[in-house]
Amino acid sequence: MNIQDQKLFKWRHFQSEIILLCIRWYLRYAPSYRDLEEIMLERGFSVDHTTIYRWVQHSAPELEKRARPYLKAYNDSWRVDETYIKIKKAWMYLYRAVDSDGQTLEFLLSPTRDAEAAKRFFCKVLHTSASSAPQTCPIEELVVLLIAPAETTTSTRLTPRVINVDKNAAYPKAIAELKAAEILPNAVELRQVKYRGNLVEQDHRFIKRLTKPGMGFVSLKTAWRTLQGFEIMNMIRKGQVQGVAKGDVKGLVALVATLFGVAVSTQQAESFPPHFVLF
Repeated sequence: MNIQDQKLFKWRHFQSEIILLCIRWYLRYAPSYRDLEEIMLERGFSVDHTTIYRWVQHSAPELEKRARPYLKAYNDSWRVDETYIKIKKAWMYLYRAVDSDGQTLEFLLSPTRDAEAAKRFFCKVLHTSASSAPQTCPIEELVVLLIAPAETTTSTRLTPRVINVDKNAAYPKAIAELKAAEILPNAVELRQVKYRGNLVEQDHRFIKRLTKPGMGFVSLKTAWRTLQGFEIMNMIRKGQVQGVAKGDVKGLVALVATLFGVAVSTQQAESFPPHFVLF
């Protein structure tokens, strides 16, 4: 385990394997924190549910950050839609985009559902890379990043051929403004046909199933941290990370351990591509 990973698990009273087990189960399946507390107690570990909550809050964004450089390239046909997430008894909006193969492109949590929120989301998708821009980055800063020479080796495509959305009037306005600002090429086609969004609406179900046991989030910050973990774990589950096929449970387990510098078996390590850094 390197210095960075030692800091990540510093002052923890449990072994890193136990911590990652709880984090992985919470982000991948649909238990509540109290459910996980009971499950761990059955296995002889007394872990308070608030402790597991802190582990998830601390490590979920880190998991997304570490997994992103290994995401596979997606295609240029996008499906964009938003779903509702309850935060402090108020509904907020989770913007999500997938390609025509069902691969998750990007996601953004927003308190508003308007043209400005749509523009922020499209800019975030366009800038998706190994060093993904934060969701609060202003449009002007993203423009600079988009026109600057690429410094990343990621193979992710940045420019769509077609964007499929529903009848939300905010999308055409956002696309028009992005084209006027030369952030999007004029050749990008916008399609407002309801049935074309079925793919992304079906993909919402996995995220909604995970958020339901928690009965809503207490703050925008905790919601965003948790959603980062839900989304990246969903992407790994769907086979979007190099070296881990769709439905490869053992590969998923080994990948998460490897990304956090926890020892994996030689057989598991050999399943990853050569460019994976094993700590």
